[in-house]
Amino acid sequence: MRLKTLLLALCVAGTTSFAQKIKYSKEDIKKMETYLFNEGFNAPSPKKTSTIILKDGTSHKGFCNNIETKKGQIYEVAIKDSITKKSVNFNAEQISEMYVYPSNAEKFMKVSRYMGNIRNYSTKKLTKRTNNDRIYFVNQTVSLKNKKDDKEFLMQVINPDFDDIISVYHDPRAKETGGFGVMGGPQLGGGVIKSYYVKKGDKVMWLHKDDFEDNYDFLFGDNQQFMKLYPKNSVEWDYFSFLVNAYTEMSNG
Repeated sequence: MRLKTLLLALCVAGTTSFAQKIKYSKEDIKKMETYLFNEGFNAPSPKKTSTIILKDGTSHKGFCNNIETKKGQIYEVAIKDSITKKSVNFNAEQISEMYVYPSNAEKFMKVSRYMGNIRNYSTKKLTKRTNNDRIYFVNQTVSLKNKKDDKEFLMQVINPDFDDIISVYHDPRAKETGGFGVMGGPQLGGGVIKSYYVKKGDKVMWLHKDDFEDNYDFLFGDNQQFMKLYPKNSVEWDYFSFLVNAYTEMSNG
Protein backbone atom coordinates (compact mmCIF):
# COMPACT_ATOMS: atom_id res chain seq x y z
CA MET A 1 0.00 0.00 0.00
CA ARG A 2 2.81 2.35 0.89
CA LEU A 3 4.57 1.53 -2.37
CA LYS A 4 1.42 2.32 -4.39
CA THR A 5 1.01 5.60 -2.53
CA LEU A 6 4.64 6.55 -3.18
CA LEU A 7 4.38 5.70 -6.87
CA LEU A 8 1.17 7.72 -7.15
CA ALA A 9 2.81 10.70 -5.47
CA LEU A 10 5.81 10.51 -7.80
CA CYS A 11 3.49 10.28 -10.80
CA VAL A 12 1.54 13.35 -9.69
CA ALA A 13 4.74 15.28 -9.01
CA GLY A 14 6.12 14.35 -12.42
CA THR A 15 2.89 15.35 -14.13
CA THR A 16 2.85 18.69 -12.30
CA SER A 17 6.46 19.35 -13.21
CA PHE A 18 5.77 18.49 -16.84
CA ALA A 19 2.71 20.73 -16.90
CA GLN A 20 4.74 23.69 -15.68
CA LYS A 21 7.00 23.55 -18.71
CA ILE A 22 5.98 26.14 -21.27
CA LYS A 23 6.07 25.45 -24.98
CA TYR A 24 6.74 28.72 -26.76
CA SER A 25 5.66 29.51 -30.30
CA LYS A 26 8.21 29.83 -33.11
CA GLU A 27 7.65 33.59 -33.08
CA ASP A 28 8.35 33.74 -29.34
CA ILE A 29 11.51 31.66 -29.70
CA LYS A 30 12.77 33.86 -32.53
CA LYS A 31 12.21 36.91 -30.34
CA MET A 32 13.95 35.32 -27.35
CA GLU A 33 16.95 34.30 -29.46
CA THR A 34 17.52 37.87 -30.68
CA TYR A 35 20.77 39.15 -29.18
CA LEU A 36 20.10 42.38 -27.26
CA PHE A 37 23.51 42.97 -25.69
CA ASN A 38 25.98 45.38 -27.27
CA GLU A 39 28.88 43.91 -29.15
CA GLY A 40 31.89 43.18 -26.97
CA PHE A 41 35.14 44.82 -28.10
CA ASN A 42 38.62 44.15 -26.77
CA ALA A 43 40.77 46.81 -28.49
CA PRO A 44 40.19 50.59 -28.22
CA SER A 45 40.98 52.72 -31.26
CA PRO A 46 44.33 54.56 -30.92
CA LYS A 47 43.14 57.18 -33.43
CA LYS A 48 40.04 58.45 -31.65
CA THR A 49 39.84 60.39 -28.40
CA SER A 50 39.26 58.30 -25.29
CA THR A 51 37.88 59.72 -22.06
CA ILE A 52 38.98 58.50 -18.63
CA ILE A 53 37.20 59.59 -15.46
CA LEU A 54 39.14 58.95 -12.27
CA LYS A 55 37.66 58.09 -8.89
CA ASP A 56 38.60 61.56 -7.65
CA GLY A 57 36.32 63.06 -10.33
CA THR A 58 38.99 64.39 -12.67
CA SER A 59 38.65 63.71 -16.38
CA HIS A 60 41.40 63.01 -18.92
CA LYS A 61 41.08 62.92 -22.70
CA GLY A 62 43.59 61.53 -25.15
CA PHE A 63 44.56 58.80 -27.59
CA CYS A 64 44.78 55.34 -26.07
CA ASN A 65 48.27 54.22 -27.12
CA ASN A 66 48.73 51.21 -24.84
CA ILE A 67 46.68 48.89 -22.65
CA GLU A 68 47.75 46.15 -20.25
CA THR A 69 45.48 43.17 -19.70
CA LYS A 70 45.19 40.07 -17.56
CA LYS A 71 43.14 37.20 -18.99
CA GLY A 72 41.83 39.73 -21.49
CA GLN A 73 40.60 42.23 -18.90
CA ILE A 74 42.06 45.76 -18.88
CA TYR A 75 43.87 46.73 -15.70
CA GLU A 76 46.09 49.57 -16.96
CA VAL A 77 45.63 52.21 -19.66
CA ALA A 78 48.08 54.65 -21.21
CA ILE A 79 46.79 57.67 -23.11
CA LYS A 80 48.52 60.51 -24.90
CA ASP A 81 46.92 63.55 -23.30
CA SER A 82 45.12 65.72 -25.87
CA ILE A 83 46.36 68.95 -24.24
CA THR A 84 49.88 68.23 -22.94
CA LYS A 85 50.64 65.59 -25.64
CA LYS A 86 52.36 63.58 -22.92
CA SER A 87 51.67 59.90 -22.30
CA VAL A 88 49.99 59.20 -18.94
CA ASN A 89 49.43 55.79 -17.35
CA PHE A 90 46.42 54.93 -15.19
CA ASN A 91 45.76 51.76 -13.21
CA ALA A 92 42.22 50.37 -13.03
CA GLU A 93 42.25 51.10 -9.28
CA GLN A 94 42.41 54.81 -10.13
CA ILE A 95 39.70 54.80 -12.81
CA SER A 96 35.96 55.00 -12.25
CA GLU A 97 34.79 54.99 -15.88
CA MET A 98 36.28 54.96 -19.36
CA TYR A 99 34.77 55.76 -22.77
CA VAL A 100 36.59 54.58 -25.88
CA TYR A 101 35.87 53.83 -29.54
CA PRO A 102 36.36 50.36 -31.04
CA SER A 103 39.29 49.85 -33.37
CA ASN A 104 38.57 49.53 -37.08
CA ALA A 105 40.59 46.32 -37.28
CA GLU A 106 38.46 44.61 -34.67
CA LYS A 107 35.24 45.86 -36.28
CA PHE A 108 36.37 44.39 -39.61
CA MET A 109 37.15 41.07 -37.95
CA LYS A 110 33.74 40.96 -36.26
CA VAL A 111 31.94 41.74 -39.52
CA SER A 112 33.77 38.84 -41.15
CA ARG A 113 32.71 36.51 -38.35
CA TYR A 114 29.14 37.76 -38.61
CA MET A 115 29.02 37.02 -42.33
CA GLY A 116 30.49 33.58 -41.70
CA ASN A 117 27.56 32.30 -39.64
CA ILE A 118 24.04 32.06 -41.09
CA ARG A 119 22.48 32.01 -37.61
CA ASN A 120 23.69 35.57 -37.00
CA TYR A 121 21.43 36.92 -39.74
CA SER A 122 18.31 36.26 -37.66
CA THR A 123 19.65 36.80 -34.13
CA LYS A 124 22.19 39.64 -34.25
CA LYS A 125 22.42 43.11 -35.78
CA LEU A 126 25.30 43.82 -38.12
CA THR A 127 25.20 47.50 -37.12
CA LYS A 128 26.47 46.57 -33.64
CA ARG A 129 29.57 45.05 -35.26
CA THR A 130 30.33 48.35 -37.00
CA ASN A 131 29.47 50.50 -34.00
CA ASN A 132 30.87 54.03 -34.16
CA ASP A 133 29.57 55.03 -30.74
CA ARG A 134 31.67 55.19 -27.62
CA ILE A 135 32.03 52.00 -25.61
CA TYR A 136 31.44 52.20 -21.88
CA PHE A 137 33.87 50.62 -19.43
CA VAL A 138 33.44 50.68 -15.66
CA ASN A 139 35.73 49.80 -12.78
CA GLN A 140 34.64 46.50 -11.31
CA THR A 141 36.15 44.14 -8.76
CA VAL A 142 35.94 40.56 -9.95
CA SER A 143 37.44 37.12 -9.55
CA LEU A 144 38.46 36.00 -13.04
CA LYS A 145 36.48 32.87 -13.88
CA ASN A 146 35.53 32.72 -10.18
CA LYS A 147 38.98 31.25 -9.46
CA LYS A 148 41.43 34.12 -9.01
CA ASP A 149 41.75 36.65 -6.19
CA ASP A 150 39.44 39.65 -6.48
CA LYS A 151 41.02 42.46 -8.49
CA GLU A 152 39.86 45.71 -10.08
CA PHE A 153 39.56 45.77 -13.86
CA LEU A 154 37.94 47.99 -16.48
CA MET A 155 35.05 45.94 -17.82
CA GLN A 156 32.80 46.73 -20.76
CA VAL A 157 29.12 47.01 -19.88
CA ILE A 158 27.23 45.36 -22.75
CA ASN A 159 23.68 46.07 -21.52
CA PRO A 160 23.96 49.81 -20.70
CA ASP A 161 20.33 50.43 -21.67
CA PHE A 162 18.97 47.93 -19.14
CA ASP A 163 21.65 47.45 -16.48
CA ASP A 164 19.93 49.05 -13.50
CA ILE A 165 19.34 45.68 -11.76
CA ILE A 166 21.58 43.19 -13.55
CA SER A 167 24.78 44.43 -15.19
CA VAL A 168 26.36 42.20 -17.82
CA TYR A 169 30.02 42.61 -18.76
CA HIS A 170 31.85 41.39 -21.85
CA ASP A 171 34.11 38.38 -21.27
CA PRO A 172 37.07 38.84 -23.65
CA ARG A 173 38.00 35.16 -23.24
CA ALA A 174 34.51 33.81 -23.91
CA LYS A 175 34.15 30.99 -26.41
CA GLU A 176 31.18 30.37 -28.71
CA THR A 177 29.12 27.26 -29.30
CA GLY A 178 30.19 25.33 -32.36
CA GLY A 179 28.32 24.81 -35.60
CA PHE A 180 29.13 23.15 -38.89
CA GLY A 181 29.85 24.28 -42.42
CA VAL A 182 29.08 22.71 -45.77
CA MET A 183 31.63 22.81 -48.64
CA GLY A 184 33.40 25.86 -47.23
CA GLY A 185 30.19 27.89 -46.99
CA PRO A 186 28.93 29.92 -44.00
CA GLN A 187 28.64 28.08 -40.71
CA LEU A 188 25.26 26.66 -39.74
CA GLY A 189 24.27 26.92 -36.08
CA GLY A 190 26.52 27.69 -33.15
CA GLY A 191 27.83 31.19 -32.57
CA VAL A 192 26.26 31.59 -29.12
CA ILE A 193 28.57 33.23 -26.57
CA LYS A 194 29.22 30.85 -23.69
CA SER A 195 30.07 33.20 -20.82
CA TYR A 196 29.78 36.68 -19.35
CA TYR A 197 30.58 38.46 -16.12
CA VAL A 198 27.35 39.36 -14.34
CA LYS A 199 26.59 41.63 -11.39
CA LYS A 200 23.43 41.65 -9.31
CA GLY A 201 23.39 43.50 -6.02
CA ASP A 202 26.84 43.16 -4.45
CA LYS A 203 27.62 39.86 -6.16
CA VAL A 204 29.77 39.73 -9.28
CA MET A 205 30.38 36.37 -10.91
CA TRP A 206 31.63 34.73 -14.06
CA LEU A 207 28.57 33.07 -15.54
CA HIS A 208 29.11 30.17 -17.93
CA LYS A 209 26.28 28.52 -19.86
CA ASP A 210 26.87 25.29 -17.95
CA ASP A 211 26.09 27.12 -14.67
CA PHE A 212 23.08 29.03 -15.96
CA GLU A 213 20.44 26.76 -14.45
CA ASP A 214 22.18 26.71 -11.05
CA ASN A 215 22.15 30.53 -10.91
CA TYR A 216 18.73 31.07 -12.48
CA ASP A 217 16.91 31.57 -9.16
CA PHE A 218 19.55 34.03 -7.94
CA LEU A 219 19.25 36.09 -11.10
CA PHE A 220 15.49 36.07 -11.61
CA GLY A 221 13.82 34.26 -8.71
CA ASP A 222 12.74 37.39 -6.85
CA ASN A 223 10.21 38.23 -9.57
CA GLN A 224 7.42 35.66 -9.45
CA GLN A 225 5.63 37.09 -12.47
CA PHE A 226 8.78 36.63 -14.54
CA MET A 227 9.37 33.11 -13.19
CA LYS A 228 5.85 32.14 -14.16
CA LEU A 229 6.33 33.30 -17.73
CA TYR A 230 9.91 32.05 -18.06
CA PRO A 231 10.50 29.10 -15.72
CA LYS A 232 14.01 27.70 -15.93
CA ASN A 233 12.83 24.34 -17.27
CA SER A 234 11.43 26.14 -20.33
CA VAL A 235 14.24 28.49 -21.36
CA GLU A 236 17.68 28.14 -22.91
CA TRP A 237 21.02 29.89 -22.44
CA ASP A 238 20.53 31.26 -25.96
CA TYR A 239 17.78 33.53 -24.55
CA PHE A 240 19.97 35.15 -21.87
CA SER A 241 20.02 38.73 -23.22
CA PHE A 242 16.25 38.63 -23.75
CA LEU A 243 15.68 37.27 -20.24
CA VAL A 244 17.79 39.98 -18.59
CA ASN A 245 15.93 42.67 -20.52
CA ALA A 246 12.48 41.18 -19.83
CA TYR A 247 13.26 40.72 -16.12
CA THR A 248 14.44 44.34 -15.87
CA GLU A 249 11.33 45.71 -17.59
CA MET A 250 8.99 43.61 -15.44
CA SER A 251 10.84 44.46 -12.22
CA ASN A 252 10.70 48.18 -13.00
CA GLY A 253 6.96 47.96 -13.64
